[in-house]
Amino acid sequence: MYNIKSTKADEFINHQEILDTLKYADENKNNLELINKILDKARPKYLGDEVHCEGLSYRDASVLLANDDKEIEKKIFDLAREIKKAFYGDRIVIFAPLYLSNYCVNGCVYCPYHYQNSTIPRKKLTLEEVKKETIALQDMGHKRLAIEAGEDPVNNPIEYILDCIKTIYSIHHKNGAIRRVNVNIAATTIENYKKLKEAGIGTYILFQETYNKEAYKNLHPKGPKSNYEYHTEAMDRAMQAGIDDVGLGVLFGLDRYRYEFAGLLMHTQHLEATYGAGAHTISVPRVKNADDIDKDSFKNGISDEIFYKIIALIRIAVPYTGIIISTRESAEVRKKALELGVSQISGASRTSVGGYCEESRPKDTEQFDVSDERTLDEVVCWLMELGYIPSFCTACYASGRTGDRFMSLCKTGQIQNCCQPNAIMTLKEYLEDYATDSTKKVGDELIKREINKIKNEKIKSLTKENLKKIENNERNFRF
Repeated sequence: MYNIKSTKADEFINHQEILDTLKYADENKNNLELINKILDKARPKYLGDEVHCEGLSYRDASVLLANDDKEIEKKIFDLAREIKKAFYGDRIVIFAPLYLSNYCVNGCVYCPYHYQNSTIPRKKLTLEEVKKETIALQDMGHKRLAIEAGEDPVNNPIEYILDCIKTIYSIHHKNGAIRRVNVNIAATTIENYKKLKEAGIGTYILFQETYNKEAYKNLHPKGPKSNYEYHTEAMDRAMQAGIDDVGLGVLFGLDRYRYEFAGLLMHTQHLEATYGAGAHTISVPRVKNADDIDKDSFKNGISDEIFYKIIALIRIAVPYTGIIISTRESAEVRKKALELGVSQISGASRTSVGGYCEESRPKDTEQFDVSDERTLDEVVCWLMELGYIPSFCTACYASGRTGDRFMSLCKTGQIQNCCQPNAIMTLKEYLEDYATDSTKKVGDELIKREINKIKNEKIKSLTKENLKKIENNERNFRF
């Protein structure tokens, strides 16, 4: 039976509960009285300088997803925009993935790293190569990475991952430094999660791929990842080990999107009910072509229109959670997704092992085809021209504002007092150290406008002082 606080996968992600939820959604998808009540419940409540959002249960959110009325969809999109503005303002956090190794012992049928693929070259970065990749990323202007590696206990043991994290944090090239390393590696033990915590990671990320247990078994026929329970319960072990920022995601296109949507919300609501903090981030990748992977062989692909609605409803249902979209998607799709709730994007990503040191983009070890191949400078300038503040901020991580401490600030809107000036100051660092002249011109004008939006006069004054210090080559200021 469904039990939100159970640590057993079949109980906190309960198949029958999801089926009952989808049935309830179908029965009520045209119940306008109920739908309007759900939308009203989700609207931000403003109390002075504070703002609060109730969010939505997976069942209420599923009703909205099942509805196909265009007027209701417009209300959903407008509400998603309002919620995003209330909690994130115009800030967009930027990061890059760093692929360490594509050695893998799993048989995942949607990933070219699967052990049976004999056409893809296998590669693992040495620590010296990790250093070179880190410098290349720093020279672009990146401050935040997500490291990725296939599951292989021989080639990619936890000791290797820990050595890579230590190496990345140790590199300070010119004015560059990676200030936050997020980790996307296979499900592991509480002991190993403790080691990752001690290594100073930011968010631990693990995609469920699909919440449908039967589909999961078919998609993962071989290897340790085929154990549905062990994989699904990974976030519980991570939180029990002290990692309080975790990132969820499904790979849309593997199974029915409404089932996945309900399971995804069920998972983050389980974590919040059990540990006091839900998902720090939710990613929304879609199946893409890769070395020996044809996305058209998967019959559950979703249109851009459904994709946008899913993003908007995630923003409404879990208003305090960061939503991530990667370079799997085109610039056009990412632009629309930013409007509807996405708060973090990757920039200048290379999904190959050792891809950043090469002048031209290597394709032979890519995990998936990249649709948005623009440089980081082009992405930064594009964001600013759209009215966003590209943020390289890692202040919450550095200040210990993680897990429930972050959520307590976010849920009142008070996090804005930190995030707005931090975004401005880290953007200024980027403009001074890495931007082209044309991007710097756009950025300096944006900062002039945005500095006046800081409501707290003391913070505004300190931010102005710090901006002058950044111009004089001082770095790493934060609130």
